Amino acid sequence: MSRTARDVPPPLELACLKALWSLQEGNVRAVQQVVALSRPLAYTTIMTVLDRLVRKGKLTRRKVGRAFVYSPEASRDSMRRAAVRELLDGFFDGSEPALLEFLRPVVMPAPPAPHAHEDRQIDTVLL
Repeated sequence: MSRTARDVPPPLELACLKALWSLQEGNVRAVQQVVALSRPLAYTTIMTVLDRLVRKGKLTRRKVGRAFVYSPEASRDSMRRAAVRELLDGFFDGSEPALLEFLRPVVMPAPPAPHAHEDRQIDTVLL
């Protein structure tokens, strides 16, 4: 089975991206502190993930003193669009109407059916 590059990053990379979107830029320690709020990870793990994101073009980095400062290159909206596109292609054969039809009950639930006694009340009011 061949492995293809995905536009949507895996969960740990996404956690680092989310941290940098909130920080706007930061070093490994700053990203680690934000990510640790939901998932405590080693400094070296965060450093490896950030380096991987630089290679993938999702982040840029510049040297400040002895450390690198990372900035998001990919916007939150571009990642959202890529995730929705991947969902659309993978589960709905690229059909936006099929996705919307699937989401309709979640987004706009149908109004509840009137009860039988409510129908009688309406009928008596109309008479």
